[in-house]
Amino acid sequence: MSTTFKIAVIGGGSLGFTRKLFADILAVPELHNIEFALTDIDAHKLEQVRELLDRIVEANRLPTRVTASTDRRVALADARYVINCSRIGGLEAYRSDIEIPLKYGVDQCVGDTICAGGLLYGQRNVPALLDFCRDINEVAESDALLLNYANPMAINTWVALEYGRVNTVGLCHGVQNGWRQIAEALGTTKDEVDIFCTGINHQTWYTDIRLRGRRVGRDELIEAFERHPQFSREEKVRIDVLKRFGYYSTESNGHLSEYLPWYRKGEDNIRRWIDLSDWIHGETGGYLRYCTENQHWFEETFPEFLERAGQPLDPARRTDEHASHIIEALETGRVYRGHFNVRNRGVITNLADDAIIESPGFVDRFGINMVADVTLPGACAASCTASINVQRLAVEAAISGDIDKLKLAVLHDPLVGALCTPDEVWAMVDEMVVAQAQWLPQYAGEIDAARERMRHSKVATRDWQGAARLPVRDVETLRRERSGQQRPLGQGIE
Repeated sequence: MSTTFKIAVIGGGSLGFTRKLFADILAVPELHNIEFALTDIDAHKLEQVRELLDRIVEANRLPTRVTASTDRRVALADARYVINCSRIGGLEAYRSDIEIPLKYGVDQCVGDTICAGGLLYGQRNVPALLDFCRDINEVAESDALLLNYANPMAINTWVALEYGRVNTVGLCHGVQNGWRQIAEALGTTKDEVDIFCTGINHQTWYTDIRLRGRRVGRDELIEAFERHPQFSREEKVRIDVLKRFGYYSTESNGHLSEYLPWYRKGEDNIRRWIDLSDWIHGETGGYLRYCTENQHWFEETFPEFLERAGQPLDPARRTDEHASHIIEALETGRVYRGHFNVRNRGVITNLADDAIIESPGFVDRFGINMVADVTLPGACAASCTASINVQRLAVEAAISGDIDKLKLAVLHDPLVGALCTPDEVWAMVDEMVVAQAQWLPQYAGEIDAARERMRHSKVATRDWQGAARLPVRDVETLRRERSGQQRPLGQGIE
């Protein structure tokens, strides 16, 4: 039986991701008769996405209603589910997350979780997220569920639950992506591999892997990755961590290298551990380049996206993004097993109770129910605990607007602490806060003093592009590469 309710999407002007989530939801017949309400501060992008989704509805003759408004409260009114995929500050702020730390010797591939960039990204998110939560509490359905896809996942989910008082689950696709990779390394498909994966977002660990019911041991997994012609080249950090910790990490080579203070120290060392065949394997500012290129690509090729939207939807192409499966389980009672970001509260016995963990759970009409009494292997728990302590400090700083606490959070970040002196951290945070002042209202009273300290600072900086930065490609170059006419930029460079 079809059900009628409303799903609101904050940051709905994200063309590719919003379209994917929409198609996933419409793969469930019982979810056809819904309202899909988009909101974004960018009216142009919002209208583009609305037009594309309307085309999908029309082509498939569905009763689904698509609405769009730059007024967030209009979109959230009476919503049962709210999906957050916003990027506060956009690419302008994100660029400073990457480029300012480079001046102080901090080379990041992604910079959206912890490290200098991720912690400042979290500071930008918190005021906006509290506004989202206020509106959800005031105008959405009672106990509406916020499905957060925005990074930094742990900080956002922590704030929404503890300070926003909104029923929230954090969602990421890292577990699924690594699961597929493990299956390929073992010479099979994801359907034949069962996994148990637990930890914190972007530092989650496959603690149990079963191939057709048989447990896969550490040595077998190492051998599988080392003999794989692609993964052996691209996943050098993950393979090294697997050898030392005994467990494979969900996170990509580039991402994982940011959370551990051993792989991004010194230009030669960085180049040793990364691969430039794709941004995700460790390139300096790789995700910033990827996002910049995609923004240009979507803008210039939107008519092609619109034309493809007129094709029939294929339910078999539903992705393993969690959102549609969670909504289906809650609405229909069909049980779904996934990996979710929630408050720990003893689920993982050797991580702090207040931490946001990512661990297995089951969803049905009764909600999201986590598998309890999980214990992480010691080395994995130690790595997660270091990040949790940084996240907690960052949340406290963002809520209070205490710039000294923010500096302490950045100082205690494992990679930043391995590269910077305290004086450098203090100067770097001042510079980042000043550059991002328009998105940091909680620090409004600190900006003038930070700017004054910058004028008198004796901390040396350098004009450095990082150990492995590649140029942003234009749309024509991307088009040639995607049509296979030439090798992608950076392919095979070491």
